[in-house]
Amino acid sequence: MLLEIENLRVAFQTGDGEVNAVNGVSFGIDRGETLAIVGESGSGKSQTAFAAMGLLAKNGAATGKALYKGQNLLTLKQKQLNKFRSEEIAMIFQDPMTSLNPYIRISEQMAEVLTLHKGVSKKHAIAESVRMLDAVRIPDAANRIRSYPHEFSGGMRQRIMIAMSLLCQPSLLIADEPTTALDVTVQAQIMDLLGDIRRDFGTAIILITHDLGVVAGFCDRTLVMYGGQIMEDGPTEAMFADPSHPYTKGLLQAVPRLDRDDDSLATIAGEPPDMSRLPQGCPFSPRCAWVQNTCPHIRPDLVNWADDRRRACHVPAKEVMA
Repeated sequence: MLLEIENLRVAFQTGDGEVNAVNGVSFGIDRGETLAIVGESGSGKSQTAFAAMGLLAKNGAATGKALYKGQNLLTLKQKQLNKFRSEEIAMIFQDPMTSLNPYIRISEQMAEVLTLHKGVSKKHAIAESVRMLDAVRIPDAANRIRSYPHEFSGGMRQRIMIAMSLLCQPSLLIADEPTTALDVTVQAQIMDLLGDIRRDFGTAIILITHDLGVVAGFCDRTLVMYGGQIMEDGPTEAMFADPSHPYTKGLLQAVPRLDRDDDSLATIAGEPPDMSRLPQGCPFSPRCAWVQNTCPHIRPDLVNWADDRRRACHVPAKEVMA
């Protein structure tokens, strides 16, 4: 296993008390695999990744294990963690507008990655940066590399961020909402590009998103989070065909589809939970159409129920899938 998360918990100390953003999450990803982490805003998707990368806010703390090739990232000192982040794991953030310095040419920003982390000459770093821009299909990369960020479109800036993340040839790429604020055509181009990266470089990819349409044709496995914990996970095709958890089923029913003539979109009733005051039992129970007497009081365990599939729910899977 390339990355294995074990019983990860993330808590933030705020003026209103402790906020438990991630509550006992465990999963893994292997070399060359693509894993989607999906769920509504506030479900804990991004904080799970930030904890593994050592990028939590100052008021946040993580416990558990984030084992990368057997090394627990949560216990590393900053210098050791920087080495992993530069050479082994890379992250693409959701807003390329703010990820690039608007006052510095792209050539300087990309070259710095290699001169700082690999110790190569600036000339070699720029040459490698041009090669990587070519790989992510930036037209006329040798000349465009000397441009400033504002001279590129949003989709092109996102390609530049992907190129920067690949300069050190990481084994794992974490993409946090990489298609946010991009139009549908550019979204498709970015996802095709990530697919090419996986094929050409053998890179494992964790895709954090709320867009199930993006996930369907790209990811091998999907992990559904709600209230800071895993509701369901398994092979994407099987989960999308037969969701076994009420929350997963609600998310899929809310996706617009061309093969339905519905006048309105289905919605999940209610609001996401207050992470500082989570229910004692299942966090989804206040919104669940299948809720049982035990659901608000006893938190269901995440258990295997079929080949390579897990779910955390008191309701039998067959009832939800009916």
